[in-house]
Amino acid sequence: MTIAFAILMIVAGVVHFCIPETYAPFIPVWMPAAAVVYVSGAVEILLGLGCLFSKTRRAATLGILLLMIAFLPLHVADALKESPAIGSHAIALVRLPLQFVLIAWAWYIWRKQPLQAQL
Repeated sequence: MTIAFAILMIVAGVVHFCIPETYAPFIPVWMPAAAVVYVSGAVEILLGLGCLFSKTRRAATLGILLLMIAFLPLHVADALKESPAIGSHAIALVRLPLQFVLIAWAWYIWRKQPLQAQL
């Protein structure tokens, strides 16, 4: 379950670099879209890699948890737009609960890790 989550995060981060135009419409106009897309992709890759190692897993999953919470308002705003960036209102409304699944998944992995994880 943890490895699947790590792979999901790494793949999502790589997609930020391969198809950045997919994520740019989610970014508020007052933010530098390209920088936010690339930085968030790099962070997702690093945190996903951190999930693979017991010494960094707790910190990495906490980071993902916080990152997913930070992304939540972007997905709410997208669902409320007349023309959602994700494509349609139906897809936006399906994507929104998925964000809560990712938050819960990160929380579950974070919570089951001991404070001082060892190899």
